[in-house]
Amino acid sequence: MECAMEHLKVFREIEFSKEGLESLIYWRDVKKSGAVFGAGLTILIAMSLFSLISVFSYVSLLALFGTVSFRIYKNVLQAVQKTSEGHPFKEYLDTDLALSQEKVQQLSTVAVAHVNALVTELRRLFLVEDLVDSIKFGVVLYCLTYVGAIFNGMTCVIIAFVALFTLPKVYENNKQSIDAYLELVRSKILEVSDKIKAAVPIGKKAETEKDK
Repeated sequence: MECAMEHLKVFREIEFSKEGLESLIYWRDVKKSGAVFGAGLTILIAMSLFSLISVFSYVSLLALFGTVSFRIYKNVLQAVQKTSEGHPFKEYLDTDLALSQEKVQQLSTVAVAHVNALVTELRRLFLVEDLVDSIKFGVVLYCLTYVGAIFNGMTCVIIAFVALFTLPKVYENNKQSIDAYLELVRSKILEVSDKIKAAVPIGKKAETEKDK
């Protein structure tokens, strides 16, 4: 039970900001990152095997059983030792969980900016503002059809979650080698794109209009 309380404290201490997220995915604090990664992966795997309602119900029941058991345990301990430590969860009950208006506005501004950028980019790709970019987008969509045939949505989420906690750290430890390979791949892609643009008349026309 004490171990469960330690994990609860770990989650409470995590700052869900940009710096907090970076510290998690780069495993600056192994205890915090391990707790978040283990809990998140367990929930995602459970959601892939059972319905969302079942996972929510069982996780909530497990959490409730743990808190009720710990509350009873502390009450019995206080009665035996004749102490008055008070409510074992008082620290968490007194914590202010309300979002400030400034924080909500900040999150809304960021969300709207990302949505607008996404809509603008999709419009540009689907309406073929740049032929080569639209063709590359089509290739990506075609590859995603094969990914969808092999993996379902939840499997992709699990893979993305694992990659979030592994790839950044791998890149940090092997930055020079990976950058060299990425630069080689980028140069090859640019070379192929330039050849396609040179061979396609529409691409030349679009470039001429942009220059004007």
